[in-house]
Amino acid sequence: MAGAKQRVEQQPAWVLHTYPWRETSLIVEIFARDHGRVALVAKGARRPHSQLRGVLMAFQPLWMDWSGGGEVKTLVRAEWQGGQPLLTGRALLCGYYLNELLVRLTAREDPHPRLFSAYADAVRALGRGEPESPILRRFELVLLQDLGYEAGLAHEGDGEAVRPDGRYLYIIERGPMRLEALEEEGVDAAALREQPLVSGQTLLDMAGDDFSRAETLAQSKQLLRMLINHTLGGKQLQSRRVLKELQEL
Repeated sequence: MAGAKQRVEQQPAWVLHTYPWRETSLIVEIFARDHGRVALVAKGARRPHSQLRGVLMAFQPLWMDWSGGGEVKTLVRAEWQGGQPLLTGRALLCGYYLNELLVRLTAREDPHPRLFSAYADAVRALGRGEPESPILRRFELVLLQDLGYEAGLAHEGDGEAVRPDGRYLYIIERGPMRLEALEEEGVDAAALREQPLVSGQTLLDMAGDDFSRAETLAQSKQLLRMLINHTLGGKQLQSRRVLKELQEL
């Protein structure tokens, strides 16, 4: 709980964001396995000889100890776990995108152990130089599921199994709905087509964690972006803007 005094030791965590605080310290936003997103003050971390100076890096696995109550806790210790290459180039920008999603969409001190594992898998895959699109889609899907989008991808909103050759729209309140079924209900399908149209095979691939088809990658990107934009309430992501500008260049 945010207001309860606590002492946490040897907690696996990742740094999401840091910013200066007072003359020599930092405020550090972390994502911890058992505590979710936590704000810590790292006292003296900006001093030239601070042991924390070279440790509090994004995209590096850490062991962390902290204590205190209130919204901002006090960092006691941070230790590098090792084994993770530094992210560079597009992989680094993708990492910032993951971090921004976590900062924007998760509540403070709300544990997400499954999402923590998905984040660790994504950062490690980026560090190995694996293709970025499947990494991002897998993470986005777990994030949305952890935030409450539990409507099954393999079943239509009315419970029927998704048909591989069907054409679907994802209705926020109902889940995947076949275009023909919506038209039979008298829904204005033309208006709904402002949303991405996806094949049943794409939905089944997503449910099975299979992003090997080019169509699945393209359609899942559109679908997940729509759901994330809905969750963000129209707010723009800075990391997404930078990635778009680089692609245009």
